[in-house]
Amino acid sequence: MPEEEVAATASTGAEGVVGLEEPKKMTREDWRKKKELEEQRKLGNAPAEVDEEGKDINPHIPQYISSVPWYIDPSKRPTLKHQRPQEERQKQFSSIEEWYRRGVQEKAPSTKFRKGACENCGALTHKKKDCLERPRKVGAKFTGTGMAPDEHSQISLDLDYDGKRDRWNGYDPEDHMRIVEEYAKVDQAKQTLKSQKLHEELASGKLTDQAVSCQIRKPMEWLLRQNSEDEDEDKYADDIDMPGQNFDSKRRITVRNLRIREDIAKYLRNLDPDSAYYDPKTRAMRENPYKNTGMVPEDVGFAGDNFVRYSGDTVTMAQTQLFAWEAYEKGSEVHLQADPTKLELLHQSFKVKKEEFKDKQKETILDKYGGEEHLNAPPRELLLAQTEDYVEYSRHGAVLKGLEKAVARSKYEEDVLLQNHTCIWGSYWRDGCWGFKCCHSMVKQSYCTGEAGIKTMSSSACVPFEEGLAQEEEEEPKTLLEMHREKLKEKEKKKKNRKKNKKKHGSDSSDSEDNEEKKKDKLKKALAAEDERVKQVMEMMKVDERKRKYNSLQEIKEPTEEEMEAFRMKRCREDDPMAKFLGLGE
Repeated sequence: MPEEEVAATASTGAEGVVGLEEPKKMTREDWRKKKELEEQRKLGNAPAEVDEEGKDINPHIPQYISSVPWYIDPSKRPTLKHQRPQEERQKQFSSIEEWYRRGVQEKAPSTKFRKGACENCGALTHKKKDCLERPRKVGAKFTGTGMAPDEHSQISLDLDYDGKRDRWNGYDPEDHMRIVEEYAKVDQAKQTLKSQKLHEELASGKLTDQAVSCQIRKPMEWLLRQNSEDEDEDKYADDIDMPGQNFDSKRRITVRNLRIREDIAKYLRNLDPDSAYYDPKTRAMRENPYKNTGMVPEDVGFAGDNFVRYSGDTVTMAQTQLFAWEAYEKGSEVHLQADPTKLELLHQSFKVKKEEFKDKQKETILDKYGGEEHLNAPPRELLLAQTEDYVEYSRHGAVLKGLEKAVARSKYEEDVLLQNHTCIWGSYWRDGCWGFKCCHSMVKQSYCTGEAGIKTMSSSACVPFEEGLAQEEEEEPKTLLEMHREKLKEKEKKKKNRKKNKKKHGSDSSDSEDNEEKKKDKLKKALAAEDERVKQVMEMMKVDERKRKYNSLQEIKEPTEEEMEAFRMKRCREDDPMAKFLGLGE
């Protein structure tokens, strides 16, 4: 008996508990042998450890994973059971065979009321507050008639992640077998009809002798060949190879190609990296890959997804949809998908009425204001002369060769640079004067001095030369006769002014005294009112802002001359040096 077995039997107690004793300390030799055995197992020279289920334990698993905790297996036998899912902790889900029952026959309703049933309808599967039937005036509990049958209570399914997303969950294969049987019956009925038709043609003598002999030798083959392409559409469809795939109807094998042989990938249309962007995720190339090559989009095999999207009937379809929305808002019930014919007729009639309205409006304007001859005039090029400018246009009107039509500009000269200036006159503004931005010069005909001129203008406040030197116009010498006439005119004017002043002085002397007294009285009243206003303002400033009264309903009038004079006299000036001395500034 080996020493290891003896040690094992010694460690086994009377109660059959294994490995409860303290593990003995391994000697240096045992530790070396254990490490060598692990190395041999990792190299594949020694057999791997086996757990209690007979499964091999990978020797490359680290020790902190393979070592068994003391609370799981005190014997510390080699196992990985503690790393696997524990069966007692696993959540139990519904199996694939479990599903809600369909088409359950209702049980026969009871003839008398049962204890615990619904007081309204008499069903035993729910209470009165959960009853979905019409509330009866007298419930089934008291009448004992009109009992409703018990509902079938469906099971509650607890599905896992895949079960909730399984599209075939709850599918019954017997449903498919019913469809197969139905198609088999239809095929059998077709064959019987073909055989009856064949017997009728044989009886009437329409078939030839060769067909009769062929029918006698191989009746089933001849029956399959007879009008197979016209009558049996399913078999005709099986023999066709769709573009992009090869289908063998006998072996039922489909071989798909990535694309058709003549098809070219979008990203291979133009290898220029600056051409249209190709999105590999959606496989979309919205712009035209031949945009900068000068090729016409209609002559190219592929002009971008946007060209396909905005060509053909897609634009008219979008216009029709927009018209349907606008018409629905106006009150007419039309819908593009529900009634497309009605919508198309309504849209066409709308277009005709719109054109008629535009023509009628144009005619009324021409009848009122005239000018129809200007609309019917030939082009300006034909009226003036034929131009020699060569311009080549595309099918859509875009210019391919030559210069485009010049944009209308101002009648004045633009961008004219004079005297070595880099900016135009009027590009600089300073102190109400225009100048050049390049040198800050205010003289229009001056020569550009550049940055030196800017420095001089910024250092000293220069006055424009044109404003500083006001040229005085030289007066022409007058004759003696003209000078004598001017002196006589001045004397006559002085005499007239003296006479007017004498007349006014007598009548206005008394009036002026009265007016001065009135003005003084008004000024005193205005000064008193100004003092009151200042006092009110001072009182209002002392009050909190939230408690102040609203002044929005006060009448606002234009101040008189006396009120303005009183305001000026009473106004406190901060720049007055005597304000603090007099106590007015405080």
